[in-house]
Amino acid sequence: MGSEFCVAALQYALRTAGRAPEIFNTDQGVQFTSADFVCAVQSCGAQVSMDGKGRWMDNRFIERVWRSLKQESVYLHELSGGNDAHRIIAAWFEFYNHERPHTALGGDSPATAYERLRNSQDDGGLKLAA
Repeated sequence: MGSEFCVAALQYALRTAGRAPEIFNTDQGVQFTSADFVCAVQSCGAQVSMDGKGRWMDNRFIERVWRSLKQESVYLHELSGGNDAHRIIAAWFEFYNHERPHTALGGDSPATAYERLRNSQDDGGLKLAA
């Protein structure tokens, strides 16, 4: 469980995204607590955040996203390689973030809810629902 792969994946993600997140959250696996990985996160300007030790519930939201991705997309396609996987997964995340209604967001997509939140903060309020 070395950190080299995780550091390389982080660097690739940063190049692809073109910017760093404000906060980078992981569990407390040895690859994420290594000095190399922590340094890589901090050097891109992100704040290091880790789930609590033994706090399985901290990870439940992202696990739900992975389950949805697999059930709604990956398992429905015959992937012939990395390029197929990248295309299918990118299309699903585009759908998930911009089109798929979310009950917890009042039927809005995450992008719509985020834009509403940003606009309400600009107005001095913090209203998620219309």
